[in-house]
Amino acid sequence: MTNETNLILASASPRRHELLTAAGIPHTVLTADTDESLPDGILPHEAVEMLSLKKAQAVLPIAPDDAIILAADTVVALDGGILGKPQDEADAKHMLESLSGREHHVYTGVTVTDGKTTVTTHARTTVRMRTLTDAEIDAYIATGEPMDKAGAYGIQGRASLFVTGIEGDYANVVGLPVSLVGEILKEQFQLPLF
Repeated sequence: MTNETNLILASASPRRHELLTAAGIPHTVLTADTDESLPDGILPHEAVEMLSLKKAQAVLPIAPDDAIILAADTVVALDGGILGKPQDEADAKHMLESLSGREHHVYTGVTVTDGKTTVTTHARTTVRMRTLTDAEIDAYIATGEPMDKAGAYGIQGRASLFVTGIEGDYANVVGLPVSLVGEILKEQFQLPLF
């Protein structure tokens, strides 16, 4: 992929930027304010697809004409409910207590658009977490790491100590299913990745 490609990541997430950079996909970052409210009762995969599309549509009008916009949104789903980013430490504690000793799913919605063609889809990964003690949860929250992450944990950070297994794309749990993004860029937008 050449450096002339005008791929714009419509996300302020440092993790998404790092994943794209590690995959050798040149990009710039451009974000816009987006209404992230969701209708009641929406399913997790619908929520992440809707939010990724909203983020891409918000950046498209302020992007260069030849830009390809990539937007994503990630949530943790447990028992059909959606766990986004915690509002405060008490919310983070409640989320981690509910995930403790259980299996849950991480969904990331991805939208890629150039204004003419738009592809919106999602990836799902199953994550198993061991039983956590109250002391572990409190100590983890005290690090500040959970506060900007869906489900109140980052698998690539200290919470890696809590995860006993995953089924699916690890990068999806971090925040961007890079393999899926690569397929879309190559097949739908004819961008050579190597």
